[in-house]
Amino acid sequence: MKEVWVVDDDRSIRWVLQKALQKANLPSRMFEGSEEVLEALKAESPSVLLTDIRMPGKTGLELLAEIKQQNHDFPVIIMTAFSDLDSAVSSYQGGAFEYLPKPFDIEKAIELIRRAVNESSEPEEEASPEEIAPEIIGKAPAMQEVFRAIGKLSQSSVTVLLTGESGTGKEVVARALHRHSPRGKREFIAINMAAIPRELMESELFGHEKGAFTGANSVRHGRFEQAEGGTLFLDEIGDMPFELQTRLLRVLSDGFFYRVGGHQPIKANVRVIAATHQNLEQMVREGSFREDLYHRLNVIRLRLPPLRERKSDIPLLVGYFLNKSAKQLNVEPKKVSKDSMACIESFPFPGNVRQLENLCNWLTVMAPAQMVMSSDLPEEFIHPEPLGQRLEPLSQLPGSTHEPVGQVVQDWQNILYDEVKTRLASNEPNLMKELSDSFEKTVLSAALAVTNGRRVEASVKLGIGRNTMTRKIQELNIDEKSMAR
Repeated sequence: MKEVWVVDDDRSIRWVLQKALQKANLPSRMFEGSEEVLEALKAESPSVLLTDIRMPGKTGLELLAEIKQQNHDFPVIIMTAFSDLDSAVSSYQGGAFEYLPKPFDIEKAIELIRRAVNESSEPEEEASPEEIAPEIIGKAPAMQEVFRAIGKLSQSSVTVLLTGESGTGKEVVARALHRHSPRGKREFIAINMAAIPRELMESELFGHEKGAFTGANSVRHGRFEQAEGGTLFLDEIGDMPFELQTRLLRVLSDGFFYRVGGHQPIKANVRVIAATHQNLEQMVREGSFREDLYHRLNVIRLRLPPLRERKSDIPLLVGYFLNKSAKQLNVEPKKVSKDSMACIESFPFPGNVRQLENLCNWLTVMAPAQMVMSSDLPEEFIHPEPLGQRLEPLSQLPGSTHEPVGQVVQDWQNILYDEVKTRLASNEPNLMKELSDSFEKTVLSAALAVTNGRRVEASVKLGIGRNTMTRKIQELNIDEKSMAR
């Protein structure tokens, strides 16, 4: 077993660490300065190096820089009695394994050293093909069905409807459908219906003529013209206003459209791929989505499975996202221990693949060592809360006058049922919209309160798109400032 090297000009620190390492059965070697270490490295290398920052001659950070420049790959732990932000940042930027401020608990220091030793002794694994250059990652049966569908559609330009929960990768699949189609060398234009104000959506899709409205100082080509010969991806199609659905239906039926304010028909040579996380059949029954448009879009339907239905793909996805994140930050990719991978695989992932990617980005930045242990995971992964325990009694929800109830999940539905019957008997107008808005506002307000007003985190927890969250906050007039702390 290789030695643990300690370099510190403080004799007492060297003595304490030497005795502690002996007691832990870890061979060690002590150095007074950086020059001694660099000379010793010409003949051998340690399993782990602990170095102080401030020393006569070369500092610990300068020593770390030379070690990295010489392409040594053993972990380096930086010690300092002068704990400040600049030192911590410089240590991590320089590639330190960990930053250890003095005075430190000797047992915790030995635990950290053991962890570094174990990581140093692990053999390097070659990246799998999926980690090197994937298009869509997935070996689970549910994903194989998706792959087969993309293959069957590769010689077709037929309209496709992608369904699935938010974060399942609908745009990734849409791009794959385009890339492997006869239109693959032409433009792929994506537009999210939930992200565009209603009053601008028609112009965004179809363009406008000069002078069509105030501010229209020139002709503007819409997304249909930009996607000429290629593919137009309409994401969150369920959020398209009803009146605009009529115009889209006409394009899909006749193959022509008009710019806003225009009188000349324009030929639409575009393949349309639509996507939604909403239940369009239910929206058709409720009258909020045109049935004829639904049938025009639903020529080929492809359902993308949520991550909980393809848990066997999680290790592949984790490996890919950790490598991707490390490449973006120009650092070594993290590895995940068996225990931490088991925790990740057991998590329900309401935000699906998008939430998993966010986790991997977080671990790349925040995990203290190259090997991610279960204790390094965010709290919700270590101690996940059952959904029912997070629900508040109905009496605590905004506008409620009911007494607290014991069985929250069942009782709020019973109370709502009675409330609806009472208000229907009173012939209240627009009841469906009023109750729906009230429900959505309550749910979004609760999510923002839990995340202290952080929109992205709230949207992930709810399993909805970030753009949908932003639009709903505006439409429902939710006060975010009162949520933040």
